[in-house]
Amino acid sequence: MGGFLDKPKTNKSNEHGEGAKLKFGISSMQGWRSEMEDAHYAQTGLSEPFSDWSFFAVFDGHAGGKVSEHCSKNLLKFVLETDEFKNGDFIKGIRTGFLRIDEVMRVLPELTAEPEKIGGTTAVCSFIAPNQLYIANCGDSRAVLCRNGRPVFATQDHKPELPKETERIQQAGGSVMIQRVNGSLAVSRALGDYDFKNDREKGQCEQLVSPEPEVFCEERQEDDEFLVLACDGVWDVMTNEDICSFIQSRLKVTNDLELVSNQVIDTCLHKGSRDNMSVIIIVFPGAPQPSPEAIAADERLEKEIEKYAREELTIKEQIQYVELVDAIQRKQLSDLPPGGGLQSKYHVMENVYKEFYPNTDDQCESPMVHDEFDFKSLN
Repeated sequence: MGGFLDKPKTNKSNEHGEGAKLKFGISSMQGWRSEMEDAHYAQTGLSEPFSDWSFFAVFDGHAGGKVSEHCSKNLLKFVLETDEFKNGDFIKGIRTGFLRIDEVMRVLPELTAEPEKIGGTTAVCSFIAPNQLYIANCGDSRAVLCRNGRPVFATQDHKPELPKETERIQQAGGSVMIQRVNGSLAVSRALGDYDFKNDREKGQCEQLVSPEPEVFCEERQEDDEFLVLACDGVWDVMTNEDICSFIQSRLKVTNDLELVSNQVIDTCLHKGSRDNMSVIIIVFPGAPQPSPEAIAADERLEKEIEKYAREELTIKEQIQYVELVDAIQRKQLSDLPPGGGLQSKYHVMENVYKEFYPNTDDQCESPMVHDEFDFKSLN
C-alpha cells in the first residue's frame, strides 16, 4: 500500500457529466499516501445497442497503480465483448469480463516487465440501464444505493476473515493472519495480485485471491436518489448510513456534484482517513433538489461556527487548531450535516484560524490532527 507523507496532498481530480437521464460527479485525492493508486471511469451512453446505458467504476490499486489504471481503461470493453453480455445475460457477462481481463493482464508486457511491481486492484462498478442497476464488486471498494435518504442496497466487502473467503483461502493452502491473506493482503478478492494466484491445480476462482466479482441486479425505483461508488479510503471512516444522509443533505444545498464529491472526500480526510480516496456520485431523477430553506440553514450554521471560532481565538492568546475544534464541538451545535458532523465544516474553522495565525497550514493538516485527536468522536 505504500508509505505516508508528512502532509496530505489535497489537490483533487474532478469530473462531472450527465446523460441517459443521469448526472454524476467524481472526486479523487491522494491524501496521506505516498503515491496515488486509485483510478476511475465514467461514461453515460454506451455504444449501440446500449446507448441508453451508462457505466461507472472505481478501482483501488495496491502495491502500485498499474493494474488499477489498466482496468479503468479496459474493463468496460472486456465486459461488452463477452457473448453473454451481447446476448442479454448481463450478470454472467460482467463476471466473464472480470475473469478475462484478469487472465489477459497476467501476460501483458507492460505489466510483466517488472513482475514484483504488478500489484493488484479492487473494483466496484455499475451498469445503469433504464430499468435496472447491475452492480459488481471485487474486493473492498463498495457501492451503496440510496433511496429516501437511506441505504437500501450495498455490496459486501471481500475480506479474508469472512467465512466463505477464509474457506477458499485455506483450501488453496493459505491462511488468514491478522485479517490478511497469508498475513499480507487485506482483501480476499482482487484483479492482479498474481503472487496469490499460482496454484496450477486449482481454478481461476479457487486461488488464494480470487478475481471473481459478486454481481447484483437491482430494479430501479422512482424514489431512487443516488448511487455511490467509492474505495475503502471513504468507507474506513464513513458508514453506508453516513454517506447517504450526508450526500442527501448536501444535495439540498447545491446541485454541483463535483462540489458534493469534494465535500465527501474532504470530510473523510478530516474524519481521519489515511488512504487514497475516490468517490463517484450518480444522481437519479428522484434525488432532492436545492431549497432556499436548506441553503439558508447551512449559511446560518457556518456563520455560527465562524462566530464561535472568533470568540475562542480572541479569548485565548495561544490555541492549537485541534483545541479550537474541540472547543467548538463542545458548543453542541444543532443542524450539523448528518453523517458529516463538524468535520464537514472544517473549512470554516480553518479559514478563521489562519486569519489569526497566518502560515499555519502544517498545523491544520498535521498528523497530530488525526493521530492524537479522536475525530470519530465528533459525529
